[in-house]
Amino acid sequence: MLNIVLFGPPGSGKGTQAAKLVEKYGLVHLSTGDIFRANIKNETELGKLAKSYIDKGLLVPDEVTIHILQSEADKYTGVNGFIFDGFPRTIQQAEALDAYLAARNTSVTMMLSLEVDEEELKRRLLLRGKESGRADDQNPAIIEQRIAVYHRDTAPAKEYYTRQGKYRAVNGVGAIDHIFALLCAEIDTASAK
Repeated sequence: MLNIVLFGPPGSGKGTQAAKLVEKYGLVHLSTGDIFRANIKNETELGKLAKSYIDKGLLVPDEVTIHILQSEADKYTGVNGFIFDGFPRTIQQAEALDAYLAARNTSVTMMLSLEVDEEELKRRLLLRGKESGRADDQNPAIIEQRIAVYHRDTAPAKEYYTRQGKYRAVNGVGAIDHIFALLCAEIDTASAK
């Protein structure tokens, strides 16, 4: 089973690249952001709770995120694997993911991290906010907060997978197809082992 944690700060291109990787490798894409946005749109209790954090540029609490992701993944059996997009964002979430996958007799294959400098992230997020109408991408103060939260709370998850020998950094700046080729090269190298 191929299980990829697609990692990077907000605006690094995770969603764009995940769609291409899903198509090429036949994986199930689990995006916590998409799950939360669907619940917000449908005004579920989870959606209301998530919105209260997201609107401030904060992470949804670990226990809520872990529960919703596991519930979503449980819907799939007999799959080639998963792309986890936006999860795990903390060491607690990474440990929960490892335990969950171990119970399914599998594990994280690798963490692919899209590396993008901060100014480029801000530019991309503001552009995405204009194009998509996403409120969290239209406010420079919230964007700054989201990037700060990433560095403070999320970036340490890199170390967790680095210690396991599963962390791979990929330059996330350039043409979409070039970045995709870099990601595929990392996956194909790991799959050949």
